[in-house]
Amino acid sequence: MVKTVLLCCFAVAFLIPGGFGQAPVLGTKSGTITFSSDAPLELIKASSKELRGKFDITKKLFAFTVNINSFTGFNSPLQREHFNENYMESVQYPSASFSGKIIEDIDFTKDGSYTIRAKGNLLIHGVVQERIIKSDLVVKDGKINISSNFTVLLVDHNIPIPKVVHEKLASEIKVEVKADLVL
Repeated sequence: MVKTVLLCCFAVAFLIPGGFGQAPVLGTKSGTITFSSDAPLELIKASSKELRGKFDITKKLFAFTVNINSFTGFNSPLQREHFNENYMESVQYPSASFSGKIIEDIDFTKDGSYTIRAKGNLLIHGVVQERIIKSDLVVKDGKINISSNFTVLLVDHNIPIPKVVHEKLASEIKVEVKADLVL
């Protein structure tokens, strides 16, 4: 619990303007995150265009967060309600975040395409998991476009699948992230 609180404090401090000192910091307020659950009886897909993030190109530190209630799509309003109330418990756990550091040494001042590994803490449903997530970056004219695909196991974040819906909800969720970072 203490680790979760410290991680959240770091992520919030990271997202406050000026929290990185004088280093060049890029940010986004409108990244997109999409998830899909491809189970035997149902495909569930939802997305949010409210992904927020900051990236210090000198220290290679990053933090991204999304409000769980901002996800839309789903197959029905009732499905969205169940997602927020029964699975993600968005009143108790209102956001998910990923914060950490880029492993590779990249000169982010030079235009180009790069595949990087982001090592950090993924916080979902109040549970922190250390992850290394591959991402593709395109640096052009001082902007960075990020795209990433990865999976999240529900069991890793203590998200139960009731037996009554185990054929409708996958235990492994596919996640896609896209964001443009600018000064």
